Amino acid sequence: MTTAENRRETESGIEVKPVYGEEDVAGLVLEPPGEFPFTRGPYRDMYRGKPWTIRQYAGFASAEETNARFRYLLDRGQTGLSVAFDLPTQLGYDSDDPRALGEVGRSGVAIDSLADMEILLDGIPLDRVSTSMTINAPAALLLLLYELVAEGQGVPGDQLRGTVQNDILKEYVARGNYIFPPSPSMRITTDLFAYCRERLPKWNTISVSGYHIREAGSTAVQELAFTLANGIAYCDAAIAAGLSPDEFGARLSFFFNAHNHFFQEVAKFRAARRLWARIMRDRFGATNPRAQALRFHAQTGGSTLTAQQPENNVVRVAVQALSAVCGGAQSIHTNAFDEALALPTERSARIALRAQQILAHEAGGTDTADPLGGAYFIETLTRELEERAWELIEGIDQLGGAVDAIEQGFVQREIEEAAYEHTRRVDAGERAIVGVNRFQEGEEEEEEIELLTIDPAGERRQIERTARVRAEREAAAAEEALRRVRDCARGDANLLNPLRDALAARCTVGEICNTLRDEFGTHDR
Repeated sequence: MTTAENRRETESGIEVKPVYGEEDVAGLVLEPPGEFPFTRGPYRDMYRGKPWTIRQYAGFASAEETNARFRYLLDRGQTGLSVAFDLPTQLGYDSDDPRALGEVGRSGVAIDSLADMEILLDGIPLDRVSTSMTINAPAALLLLLYELVAEGQGVPGDQLRGTVQNDILKEYVARGNYIFPPSPSMRITTDLFAYCRERLPKWNTISVSGYHIREAGSTAVQELAFTLANGIAYCDAAIAAGLSPDEFGARLSFFFNAHNHFFQEVAKFRAARRLWARIMRDRFGATNPRAQALRFHAQTGGSTLTAQQPENNVVRVAVQALSAVCGGAQSIHTNAFDEALALPTERSARIALRAQQILAHEAGGTDTADPLGGAYFIETLTRELEERAWELIEGIDQLGGAVDAIEQGFVQREIEEAAYEHTRRVDAGERAIVGVNRFQEGEEEEEEIELLTIDPAGERRQIERTARVRAEREAAAAEEALRRVRDCARGDANLLNPLRDALAARCTVGEICNTLRDEFGTHDR
């Protein structure tokens, strides 16, 4: 019998019993992988047919340096690219904008124009490499730059594979990297859906992100519910724009956090598939199994990394990545152990990469689908997470859906309260963090870690390249292209076509975003 003194629970408040048995899973029926509701995985043979994509997130300083890091990782067995952009790029500012001062190339690579993207992808065969781009407010612009570079390589759009995050709703609640108000942002999102249907049919047009919701302090239940509620909002917007749920649903993917509680994370991934399959079938009438089957990328928890005893992060990352493997992720990024202190070095990035390769080639990670399926504890947690997340989704529906819930501040308050409670419990010693509030070392015993340093001259070189682009382009053509962007923004035609023309005319990301700011305004909450 559990007493108050020995009660244990996950951070989502799910009680963990001392032991589980048949009575906890009475009536359980598990479908095979690849069959509705896809609890056990979206594909019949899972990793035996195709292992997960090893997609290490990388980007820093200049396009030249990031290109070198991409080549380094690909040479060592990485199977897909994942691009990190710097803060000015994510916010639609060029590197020479006064607001970008000191941030150029710091948290990712700076991309101001087609010239930068050409350098970033130089020598990388885009017809053979799948690429993920973590970009949201200006996602359409970065995807169009990618398409233009591919065309320069002779690679047609129907051969390009990858994902653009393009999830603006979570920026309003968890990350803050938005530009425009929700309504025009949702227009750009659905315009991208329609554009890719015609020109980039193999591209995943959105990766609905729970990762940043969890990084902001949410529980696993909240991560599930808020992410899927955002997914519902995107589906509503796409249908309102005349798109078929069976078509755009097949190109929709998700991005989840792989956090510390191994068993809860495995159950969370399984519950996500079960919930989404029923949402797509019952709410949107999707009959295409590919539209019903949730596919997701997982990244190990950045907020779980500690600056104290950073080598401990190697173990944390390995356990988190194993949860994503056991939960059936389609691609995985493993964080480097030094990321609580700086961007990863080549050494730390290689160790993170090797963790995935060990899981795939030594630990039996690709041998069988849903290896923990049927376990009493896992199945009970899967059901609990599904039920609690669904209850929260229904509450969001009552508020008018995800967009209304965000505008009312409901989602933000829920995450803030969960983050506060987690911090309170850590500070009180109720939740153990090894090396932080348990098993600490004295300062004299801490080993010094070699950290990556960014050359400060890189910002100057980036600004100079952007100035050259403006000086060498045909000024009249660039001005005319921006005028067409402005005219399209005032109407309701698909924005991506004039955006593409402007980028091809060597207009910069910042110039185009400023044009759209003039028409759409900005979101300042």
